[in-house]
Amino acid sequence: MPPLPLLVFVVGTGSLGAEIAAVRLLAPYFGASTIVWANTIGIVLVALSVGYWLGGRLADRHPHMRGLCLLALAAAGLLALVPFAADPLLDVAVQALDEISAGAFLGSLVAVLVLVAVPVLLLGAVSPYAIRLAVSKVEEAGTVAGRLYALSTAGSLLGTLVSALLFIPLVGTRRTFLIFALAISLMAVWGLRPVRRYALAPAAIAALIALPVGTLKADTDGDGRVIHETETEYQYARVVEREDGSRSLELNEGQAQHSVCEAECDNPRPGVSDPASVLTGDVWDGHLVLPFAGLSDPPRRVAILGNAAGTTARAYEEFFPLTQVDGVEIDGELSAIGRRFFDMNNPRLRLYHEDARPFLRRIDARYDVISVDAYRQPYIPFYLTTVEFFELARDRLRPGGVLIVNAGHPKGQDDLEKVLTATIGEVFPHVLRDPIEPTNTLIVASDAPLSARHVRVAARTLPPGLRPTALAAAARLGPPLEGGDVYTDDKAPVEWLIDKSIVDYAAGAED
Repeated sequence: MPPLPLLVFVVGTGSLGAEIAAVRLLAPYFGASTIVWANTIGIVLVALSVGYWLGGRLADRHPHMRGLCLLALAAAGLLALVPFAADPLLDVAVQALDEISAGAFLGSLVAVLVLVAVPVLLLGAVSPYAIRLAVSKVEEAGTVAGRLYALSTAGSLLGTLVSALLFIPLVGTRRTFLIFALAISLMAVWGLRPVRRYALAPAAIAALIALPVGTLKADTDGDGRVIHETETEYQYARVVEREDGSRSLELNEGQAQHSVCEAECDNPRPGVSDPASVLTGDVWDGHLVLPFAGLSDPPRRVAILGNAAGTTARAYEEFFPLTQVDGVEIDGELSAIGRRFFDMNNPRLRLYHEDARPFLRRIDARYDVISVDAYRQPYIPFYLTTVEFFELARDRLRPGGVLIVNAGHPKGQDDLEKVLTATIGEVFPHVLRDPIEPTNTLIVASDAPLSARHVRVAARTLPPGLRPTALAAAARLGPPLEGGDVYTDDKAPVEWLIDKSIVDYAAGAED
């Protein structure tokens, strides 16, 4: 028979480890916002509470070790099924919820309820059941209960840490569920007789682990003054205005600018058009000219995933006023900042305040250009770096359409660019790179041939103010980097990659 403290500890690791992994499963479908986290935590807490009640009832009716072990084994089996049921279930759920215009709140609530509520409920029933079996004298009840609940909580802490920091980055989401299920099933089978009869359960889970996995927020350091700041639902945001009147939008730690504008951009002079006022000399300019590596005419419709305060959208108004721009920005308050401080008033701009991947999944549109500018280091959503995401982007492009991805990175660190290039290359046959800034590379991809020559030819017909930008981009445009891993929804350790790049950059700076 397994020691009750050990059984309770192992079950505790699975209960909250499953919570972390569940958010990872939901993110590609509903994003990873605080709403999704709140739904997941809430459902898990409710399930555990019901489980505590149920475990006490069952223990009083069946006060024997066999009943407890069967309960744990059932929980392990259901936990092992979660990652396999998730993909078809979530696909159906997203399609159904799109039909009734339900958002991430309802979608993630239903998904967590269906996928993990029952296994977590059964896991929660283990601790009170074990307490009932461990108490031999009433005088010891408090001590025994306190000890076992402490062990269960310690197990939950360990499960949370190893799930987020070890299992998910190293072996992926599916195997994370299976590892917890395997550990719990082994403990359960230890207490069942005959062992050989029940050993098939952990053996089956181990076999599933072996199967290959398919794709499944400050001071400005004297550089300007803060004219606006706010804590949004997603992040800290501020607008910094410098002595020359130019402005920048900074988020969280303020290590990068996410939108910029020149002097008086919030109050343009009527009837005066100045192309220089919308060009930044930075990464946003590349999004305007790199589409012509594959396109011969200005794009009719573009999607900007990560619109922020609308720097690129504003430039489209100047140079390509007939282009419809769909600006996707998960944080609606940034759009309000853009309208107030960054002259984001393109009449052809349509705003969508939602997460980029769920937006692409539900939108019934085809684009000439999709610009991905949603990687805000170190807050890079893993589900925007995977084969499945880029397949979705490809499906939303017209034939010959162009994908442009802004890969920000510490100076001299190209690990993220290599990973994105390798992953994009699994989906698009033609990939080029534009190292536009020391800390930014624009990756360009299409199902049609791309070339720097095409940009140079197109530059002849571009608005005069944009031609030097196009020619500069053509001079930089070259073959992609090699050597990165291909990321999938199941395994995309982008957090580790970014942390490593930052550490390596810091170490190099100290040297």
